[in-house]
Amino acid sequence: MARTNPAQRRYIRRFMPLMAGYILILLAANRVADTRHVDGVALALLSFLPTLPLLGVILVMGLYLREEADEYLRNRLVVAMLGGTGLLLAAATIWGFLENSGLVGHPPTFLAFPFWCGAMGIAHCVMALRDRLAGGGQ
Repeated sequence: MARTNPAQRRYIRRFMPLMAGYILILLAANRVADTRHVDGVALALLSFLPTLPLLGVILVMGLYLREEADEYLRNRLVVAMLGGTGLLLAAATIWGFLENSGLVGHPPTFLAFPFWCGAMGIAHCVMALRDRLAGGGQ
């Protein structure tokens, strides 16, 4: 298994509690919304609470980018982030034109961040495959 550097260990230490908190808050908020009549400000607050850990994840990703001392790793992350952003923008543009034509419905916008994370993962995979095919990855 590959060893992690200090910036990666800090990232994991920050990321994991946020994701655990996200899951717990999301489950609790959904349970309250499903079992109690909640509306108005209470519903808005209940809807907003699960975003807090995800906003923390975005912050943690930025901190990792700033703290990563290895220029190669930092560059790969930036390229993956840009690739994920490009894929998200391309998908949103295509979907928008299809939606404008009445061919598809409106997707839930809360899926933008998970889509971006998945697209960033795809960009990482493409870079790894490119490196392997070029003989750069062992």
